[in-house]
Amino acid sequence: MQTVNIAGMTVPQTAALAPMAGVADTAYRQLCREMGAVMCVSEMISAKGLCYQSKGSAELCRITEQERPMGLQLFGSEPEFLARAAELLMPYKPDWIDLNMGCPVHKVVQTGAGSALMRTPELAAECVQAVVQHCDVPVTVKMRIGFDAEHINAVSFAKCMESAGAAALTVHGRTKSMLYSGKADWEIIRQVREAVQIPVIGNGDVSGAESCRAMYAQTGVALVAIGRASYGNPWVFREIACAAEGLPYTPPTPQERMETMLRHIRMILEYSDKPPALAIREARKQTSWYMAGSRNAAAFRSACFSLSSYEEAETLAGEYLKANEIGGLPVAEIGGAARPPIPPSAGE
Repeated sequence: MQTVNIAGMTVPQTAALAPMAGVADTAYRQLCREMGAVMCVSEMISAKGLCYQSKGSAELCRITEQERPMGLQLFGSEPEFLARAAELLMPYKPDWIDLNMGCPVHKVVQTGAGSALMRTPELAAECVQAVVQHCDVPVTVKMRIGFDAEHINAVSFAKCMESAGAAALTVHGRTKSMLYSGKADWEIIRQVREAVQIPVIGNGDVSGAESCRAMYAQTGVALVAIGRASYGNPWVFREIACAAEGLPYTPPTPQERMETMLRHIRMILEYSDKPPALAIREARKQTSWYMAGSRNAAAFRSACFSLSSYEEAETLAGEYLKANEIGGLPVAEIGGAARPPIPPSAGE
């Protein structure tokens, strides 16, 4: 299998897990790494929150050995806060620090951070320089192709980040205005890759081995990063790794999907600093993803959002397996709340 060097780390040239706020927590990252994701990044950490000793920001800095190589991602738009935050991250021993200049969420953009920095490349460069000067690990940048269709500046922005000291770039092939809609522009990712000397990681619209191979062929990127396509499907990394090695890939059975879902919930409960009742509520959305594309998926996904304990998740997993085995069963009551019956063939 071919390898590639990203910010001083040699990894197989398959696929990495993209950073995703509210999704890619410790449990999610560990699971994807086990399935073959070659590297991962933390959820967004507020530079100001870290500097002001926010408990929530500090909790996002945890790194387990199972996740390495792993970077910690900062967001902010003030070089002095980013520099101080970078210093505060060093005790956690990240393999690199990633600066978020691609988040399209309004509450981040309105502060001048995330993808808003693509409108102010000079300030973005100052942010990179400040972090490079105040940490002893490589600094990378996550960016988009531009702020909107009228301001696509990925190539010049990438050059600016390289000059400021960035060791690698991850380029999501959409503008801020597109959010996650429309089609990712791989051609612009290719242009960025050709314009800089540092490694470029491509992100956007890769959902399996075939599209991963296509992105490598069209863009020439050093590595591919996968985000939303891993929802309920951490096996996507195994699929890509198998393709890279010329090995056959067998999709997970319903049994494996449910065993992995339950293990995922156990990991969330183990790593969460919140009470189990709250942690299980936050696990609902991730639980629901494991049913996508299967028979009775819609009804089971709906049932996930009433889960209030791990035991209920076990019951739901059992019902899922029975329904997929014999073609659809009525859904029993969970937690005392009646759920609608499952139609015999309600696929998605």
